[in-house]
Amino acid sequence: MAARSRTRTLQVVDTEFSADAVEWCPVPGWHSLLACGTYQLQRPADKAGEESEPPLRVGRLYLYRFSTEEGCAAPLMELQRADAPAILDMKWCHVPVSERPLLGIANARGALELQQLTGSEKSGCALEAVSSLDLGPDRLALSLDWSTGRGESSASSVKVVCSDSKGCVSLLSLCGSAASLHLLSQWKGHEFEAWIAAFDYWNSDVLYSGGDDCRLKGWDVRTGSSCPIFTSRRHSMGVCSIQSNPHREHVLATGSYDEHVLLWDSRHMKQPLADTHVRGGVWRLKWHPSHEPLLLAACMHNDFHILDCRAALDGSSEESEIISSYILHNSLAYGADWSRLSLAGPAPAEEEGEGLADPTPAEGEGEGLAGPAPVEGEGYLQIHYESPTASFDTALEDVQGRYRPEPLTPAPRSQSSSPPTESSLLATCSFYDHVLHVWRWDCSPA
Repeated sequence: MAARSRTRTLQVVDTEFSADAVEWCPVPGWHSLLACGTYQLQRPADKAGEESEPPLRVGRLYLYRFSTEEGCAAPLMELQRADAPAILDMKWCHVPVSERPLLGIANARGALELQQLTGSEKSGCALEAVSSLDLGPDRLALSLDWSTGRGESSASSVKVVCSDSKGCVSLLSLCGSAASLHLLSQWKGHEFEAWIAAFDYWNSDVLYSGGDDCRLKGWDVRTGSSCPIFTSRRHSMGVCSIQSNPHREHVLATGSYDEHVLLWDSRHMKQPLADTHVRGGVWRLKWHPSHEPLLLAACMHNDFHILDCRAALDGSSEESEIISSYILHNSLAYGADWSRLSLAGPAPAEEEGEGLADPTPAEGEGEGLAGPAPVEGEGYLQIHYESPTASFDTALEDVQGRYRPEPLTPAPRSQSSSPPTESSLLATCSFYDHVLHVWRWDCSPA
């Protein structure tokens, strides 16, 4: 029997501009911090008799703190907002640099920018720009990744890889305590946009890149960049997400506009270990920070999904199982990340005789896509939306957190035999509705 799981929205925030990147801080002591990046295309007003100006790509960077105190109605508190060039990707370095968290930002001016955290988590903190490096003229910086994915590198050996809209891949290093950037190498990796570049977290001399030319490529910087160590055409459309598994060597996840998540053994790149159709372009993939087989996928037109890759990695299945979905966004699912924070207390609404919902209805229950009909007299959870100009409540979930087809029949079990529930905190964001969601996922083994 499959594991039982439930998602529960904790807070929803209007980001004003289109939201496309969210990142929880991975540095110990700073796990409560969340950064959100936005991208907005602004067209200048037409002037009579004048040639129209090109649109401007503008953005805004938000910094939040999440409170784990029980009973907090709005646990996410905004600490800082700063206007900036449009942000296409951002990631925290997994280790402190000069004893401080460091955030890398890929922006629409074709630059990699570094911002360092100042202050303290308790008394107040803010991000401050410390370094920037242009990747070249007439391009957008599209993605970045740090070599520190396993959290074991020293600050002196930290490297960054970037990809851009000209199809180039750039390898950079940090120099000195001031966190200045130095370009080590840059090469043409793809014919069109290089949507994504990532490190092999187990060997920082090996890089991966994916582009709009439908190619997934591997590179070993020790042998130069004139020829990739492999080129895969297994994806049928642009490759836009790649992440190395930080817990298990040789495991790589890739996603594409072709709506498939592929798992690979990096030693054998001719054929993937597993192929999962998620019914939406896979813009971002994130492995769980502590649970090896769990993979979070942002699937553009088809919401956010949590995949259990255990059977696929063990060789007993050619497909990963989608064990939970978060479907409360109303626009393109772009940014997604797991938090390392521990959630205090039991899963919400765990009353006697009430269990976590099974992931799919039992055979014969037959609810449609709209979900089961409400039960007369059943209450609904009010989700509080925050906006710079207004706030309002809306009933999107029932008291058990259901908004997808789930069985109405309770799954009773005695308290003495209740298996432990694993709880994770996540953040996701969507584009055209410019919304950031913070939610929890509770999962109990069958």
